[in-house]
Amino acid sequence: MSKFYARRRVSLVAALTGVMASVAVLAAPTASAALPTPVSGATARGYLAQLTVATEDRTGYNRDLFPTWITQSGSCNTREAVLKRDGTNVVTDSSCAATSGSWYSPYDGATWPAASDVDIDHLVPLAEAWDSGADAWTTARRQSFANDMTRPQLLAVTDNVNQSKGDQDPAQWMPSRTAYRCTYVRAWVQVKYYYGLSVDSAEKSALTNYLASC
Repeated sequence: MSKFYARRRVSLVAALTGVMASVAVLAAPTASAALPTPVSGATARGYLAQLTVATEDRTGYNRDLFPTWITQSGSCNTREAVLKRDGTNVVTDSSCAATSGSWYSPYDGATWPAASDVDIDHLVPLAEAWDSGADAWTTARRQSFANDMTRPQLLAVTDNVNQSKGDQDPAQWMPSRTAYRCTYVRAWVQVKYYYGLSVDSAEKSALTNYLASC
């Protein structure tokens, strides 16, 4: 084979590799990346080591103590803003309600054609936050936590998956899609660290085990 044809062959292989990589990126579900990117596994492990370990206490919990779905911008509340962020080809009406689009749920890998099929999950549940120190917060801070789109705390997911998760922590529940578990625990630790929330012993053990493979 001449040097000319050898160079042509190398160039063609490189071009085809680039095209295949581009196709792979385009084929990947974009909505799974909608959650603000959590800290790295190494950083999460460092944060986890600093979290206080304490027994949880749900005394006095009431969901209404965490005002949800406040206005984020214009006429869009938090739920509507997350639906727009996490969806694909989302169309909204004049009041910001989603009228069409599709939503990919990274917890279970399902895609849904209607906003009514998805819930906005508080990755660290409100009741879990209460148990872990939010009982001592002001209402304003609880409101900030319940509507936080800056940290990896709010995510559009399949509604019945969110309902099955409920208020469970990673020692009790994890996404069925194993490819998302590392993202999930990194996000969990980041949120708890940012808000100064504690972990119980079983929760810390589970987080430690999952983060070891991140």
